[in-house]
Amino acid sequence: MISPRLTTVLPLIVLVCSALVLSLAPILVRVTETGPAAAGLWRFIFALPLLFLLTHRPGGEGVGRPSKWMALAGLFFFLDLSFWHYGIVMTSVANATVLCNLTPVVVTLFAWVVLKQRPRAVFLLALAFAMTGAFAMAAGADGGQGTNPLMGDLFSLSVALWYAGYFLAVKAARTTAGAVRVMLWSTAIPIPLMLGACLVLGESIIPATLAGWAACLGLGVMHVAGQGGVAWALGRVSAAMTAVVILIQPVAAAMLGWLIFGETMTAVQIGGGVLVLSAVILAQWSARERPPAALERQTGAEPMDPAPVLSSNPEPSGRKD
Repeated sequence: MISPRLTTVLPLIVLVCSALVLSLAPILVRVTETGPAAAGLWRFIFALPLLFLLTHRPGGEGVGRPSKWMALAGLFFFLDLSFWHYGIVMTSVANATVLCNLTPVVVTLFAWVVLKQRPRAVFLLALAFAMTGAFAMAAGADGGQGTNPLMGDLFSLSVALWYAGYFLAVKAARTTAGAVRVMLWSTAIPIPLMLGACLVLGESIIPATLAGWAACLGLGVMHVAGQGGVAWALGRVSAAMTAVVILIQPVAAAMLGWLIFGETMTAVQIGGGVLVLSAVILAQWSARERPPAALERQTGAEPMDPAPVLSSNPEPSGRKD
């Protein structure tokens, strides 16, 4: 019998481990010996068999058919990885990873503009922090980080938008399907799109050495373990706690970039990174602090979780995977 204390601590351990696993992504992309989009292609290809096996495990729900929301999630995932992988090559690992973690701010902003759920004043402060920090990270590069730091920062910043769309689509898809099936289809659908992008861009698709192939395989395993672990933990850890713990990812990625590639951050970039991460925490705090009843009085509608990516209960009714 599992003790209550272990039941409380285990999801946090899984979440921390998942964030650390996902922090390997920018490192592996750099060493795949392929083009940036091709690295995403192999990530999907190698993840697919593992996800297929998981859907057919005892108690699994099987493959089924993709819904429109799964297809939309796959499209956003394609855009997400395409822009992010190019951003990783063009700018530093730290910049690429921190800037893409603006996703919670983007999702909350979507709830404000589209769903008319006006945020508290503290969110406006968070938004100002985020924009100032993003500008500082882009403007503060010393020119020795990646092939085109400014363009890479802009690409990485756009990932926050694509990743937000991905999680909004996944949240909708999860109302009728389990996490593994949604992951399976959102991974399978982008494969032909990513292959087309590789061919159009004239990228090198096949790794030259066994080390390159190992990096591609590592991306697939990382995709399943990291994304799957976060999805599992989100059903058992509060959204506020998740928002803080998941920020281990950019910190770990920056440390790996320093250890492996010798990347350093300027003082301006460090300050910008602190502002960006502070903005993410502030935005999540402001979104979770307002009582649901207050939102109902303001909008006249059922309140939506303004940060689906950090939803504390993503499991659909009646499903356990």
